[in-house]
Amino acid sequence: MSRRVLLKLSGEAFGGGGIGIDPDVVGGIAGQVAEAVADGIEVAIVVGGGNFFRGAELSQRGMERSRADYIGMLGTVMNALALQDFIEKTGVETRVQSAIHMAQVAEPYIPRRAIRHLEKGRVVIFGAGAGMPYFSTDTVSAQRALEIKADAVLMSKNGVDGVYDADPRTTPEARKFDHVTFDEALQRSLKVVDAAAFALCMENRLPMLVFGMHGEGTIARALRGEKIGTLVHAA
Repeated sequence: MSRRVLLKLSGEAFGGGGIGIDPDVVGGIAGQVAEAVADGIEVAIVVGGGNFFRGAELSQRGMERSRADYIGMLGTVMNALALQDFIEKTGVETRVQSAIHMAQVAEPYIPRRAIRHLEKGRVVIFGAGAGMPYFSTDTVSAQRALEIKADAVLMSKNGVDGVYDADPRTTPEARKFDHVTFDEALQRSLKVVDAAAFALCMENRLPMLVFGMHGEGTIARALRGEKIGTLVHAA
């Protein structure tokens, strides 16, 4: 049976640290995804939208939260369409499914159709988050992974290469875990991934890999199941 994985990509990475889309960065991601597909791995992707708009942050500045979240969802669709274009330039068929109806640019999100695309060797990119406010793309990644019956959910992070016992950007002596249980991650409030995503994966015994997306071939290595980052698993 083929390995089927759900890959979460942060929106900030798409912009190369700035606003908008950096073609070199997105092209590099697409090449690594194509490598994994060539190895027979079934790849579904959830993209964030932080390179365009972060709903939670804008709501703190006075914007109504649900409206801010919907604008953020549209940012994720822009990233999904850009990634689709770059992956297809490698010769790999790709489909975008959106949780918000926008028939001219994306299919509606239908789990069984997504599974069929994966079985045919196509990459499926999920846009528009959950289609509802108050849900992070971390949580959506866990939910989508469960619905398409993925073997693992891979959380690529911008600026951190795994799960640490403290924030390595502010605590130089922070210790990185090679593996940790969901229970321990929740008890210690390890905030690298949303608690709701941890809880969903823990309840359904879905392994989660947290890794840094920067570095040579890290995404392709994670997709292949190589030892990288931090494995979060059920007890």
